[in-house]
Amino acid sequence: MSRGGRHVYGALSVLAAGALVLTGCSKGGSDSGTNDKKDQQDAKAQQASIKFGNAAESTGPAADVPGAKPGGTMEVLQRDSFAHLDPGQIYVSDQMALAQLIHRGLTGYKATSNDGKQHEVVGDLATDSGTTTDGGKTWKYTLKDGIKFQDGTPITSKDVRQSIERLFAPFITQGPTYLQQWLANASGANYRKLLPDGPYKGKHLPNSVLETPDAKTIIFHFAKPHPDLPYTLAMAGYSVVSAKGDTKEKYDKTPLATGPYEIQSFKSGKSMVLVKNPNWDPKTDPIRHQYVDQFNFTFNQQFETSTKALLADSGPDQTGVSFSNQVDAGNLSQVLRDPKLKSRTVSGYQPYVGQMNINMSKPEMKDIRVRQAIAYALPVTPFVRAYGGTDAMEVAGGVISPTVSGYDASFDPWGKKKSPAGDPAKARELLKQAGKLNMKLTFGYTNTPEGQQYSTAMAAGLKKAGFNVQRQEIPSETYYDQVSKLNNSYDIFHTAWGADWPSASTVIPPLFDGRGIADGAQNYPQLNDPKVNSEIDRISTITDPVKAAAEWEKLDQYIVKDAVAVVPTAYYKQTQIAGSKVGGLVYDDVIGGVDPRRLYIK
Repeated sequence: MSRGGRHVYGALSVLAAGALVLTGCSKGGSDSGTNDKKDQQDAKAQQASIKFGNAAESTGPAADVPGAKPGGTMEVLQRDSFAHLDPGQIYVSDQMALAQLIHRGLTGYKATSNDGKQHEVVGDLATDSGTTTDGGKTWKYTLKDGIKFQDGTPITSKDVRQSIERLFAPFITQGPTYLQQWLANASGANYRKLLPDGPYKGKHLPNSVLETPDAKTIIFHFAKPHPDLPYTLAMAGYSVVSAKGDTKEKYDKTPLATGPYEIQSFKSGKSMVLVKNPNWDPKTDPIRHQYVDQFNFTFNQQFETSTKALLADSGPDQTGVSFSNQVDAGNLSQVLRDPKLKSRTVSGYQPYVGQMNINMSKPEMKDIRVRQAIAYALPVTPFVRAYGGTDAMEVAGGVISPTVSGYDASFDPWGKKKSPAGDPAKARELLKQAGKLNMKLTFGYTNTPEGQQYSTAMAAGLKKAGFNVQRQEIPSETYYDQVSKLNNSYDIFHTAWGADWPSASTVIPPLFDGRGIADGAQNYPQLNDPKVNSEIDRISTITDPVKAAAEWEKLDQYIVKDAVAVVPTAYYKQTQIAGSKVGGLVYDDVIGGVDPRRLYIK
């Protein structure tokens, strides 16, 4: 999943953050004494498998949050507006956080502790997490009684079928594709051939693939075993859409809610108001709460702005929080070390890994020496500083996070862990060999204060190596839409990705399968390497998770060191702050941030 958009065990790619300095010549990070051992322990804990719950564990209502009470209005300060509200288009972290309140799917992640560290996958709209008798080739789900859309219409298997079939339609370009590929038994974008127009011209998936024999029953048939299906269906991108209310592209702005809240108003780039959904029945929901009467969102609140407002803790900001904004780098050290703020802050290790993508579709990038020069020259010091130094992230070697099984801490092909400021001399020599000194390099960056700062500093490092860097601003709200276009104008641009569940099978294939190159897809560098494609197919058949993890890590190292399609930048951590009257504040490892489902006003 992307951050800043996508997540973790449900799916989120991260918008590149900003730097606080304009040069990349010194050691990245702050020597602020955070508990790195605890960070590593948290990361290791996230690698563990999450169990699948039975019918009893899937029964609502959700367990009460200690001390919670109903009522009141909560302010939500967000940097980015929501580019997508249609579940099928949701695959970035901020939109996924919102989806926890307004959308529901067949399965979901239920917190089984009050600290956000323990979870199980349970039936959400379904009576359990799913049943299979043949190792994962066939999965059966039964819908609960009493589940409805916000307009009071009962949710039936017809809606589930519509929700899945519409994912094959051409206008759905931004969401996850696991389920579609599994149903079609196809790699990359070839799944669309199974139902090219979705359900909109009267055609449907055959019963041999998707069966809905009655209003309550859904049966998936796969050509190969997919034992991870309950994880997959828990992603926001597979939430249920109303068959009757499906307005195709227009659904992206006015979806029908199934969760405890519905959208009362939405002014893109300005504000959003969520109010209680009267047709949500807590007896059917083991995951969510409906304590707060209303959520008032304000967009265009930069990290520094939201941090200062919440630190001031006056007026409406006493009941203020952000689902996605983190504490800005300038205030991070103070916040983490002030004991008076401890009850108002939450922190955690995220599954995201930042990467600078090298656009392989550009002719000048075909020369591996040019790509190697970018890899050596790129300074990651400013990027790490942008988030507050080592309090907020650590320099990355590969694209597999410390939170994902198979992670190799020793892998560091471009020497970034030792010299995060980069090696411009070595890069310049490579450019000389290639005859490309002073070649133009278009650097796409997000138009936030952080983006302005980090791109300036990183560009300066690349210029030292002999590149003629041209920075190009991209609106943050549509950043991922723009960089995922096949014919975009950027030579390099930053994204971040988090595993959709604790396996590199949710990292390497979506990011680097060359058969998945398409508008809106997540193969951002447009890498189409025969070895990578064949290895993805081979490793995907390995059923032993330990052996598979080791093979995914080998492929990670080939992509970074030999294919040189991306330059990893950093592994993410996050600290968030809330007003003093916000209750139920917890950093949830699955969401990768504040858990909005348990919030209340004190």
